[in-house]
Amino acid sequence: QVQLVESGGGLVQAGGSLRLSCAASGRIFSTYVVGWFRQAPGKEREFVAAIKWSGDTTYYADSVKGRFTISRDTAKNTVYLQMNSLKPEDTAVYYCASKPMYEREYDFWGQGTQVTVSS
Repeated sequence: QVQLVESGGGLVQAGGSLRLSCAASGRIFSTYVVGWFRQAPGKEREFVAAIKWSGDTTYYADSVKGRFTISRDTAKNTVYLQMNSLKPEDTAVYYCASKPMYEREYDFWGQGTQVTVSS
């Protein structure tokens, strides 16, 4: 089983930046996708961004496009989420997750890291 650990969350003022990291203890195969999700208080979990482990193809939610960047380091088995121009509405617990590309549901989830953006 792949274990994922998020880090890098914290408190930041609006307009600031944070970089989240997702470290995987198990090997991520080339057919896997790694994504970032978030859940704000009183809201449903929503998709933020994803990256194919092979091919560098990326996907972004419209709400973060142009502000967030997802990337990977295969040597370190780590995925990053660079978050710029943060807004108060970005406040949420951020989770990373992975899944085989042929499945709809993400199978492996981290414990989450809190991101709080003050106005």
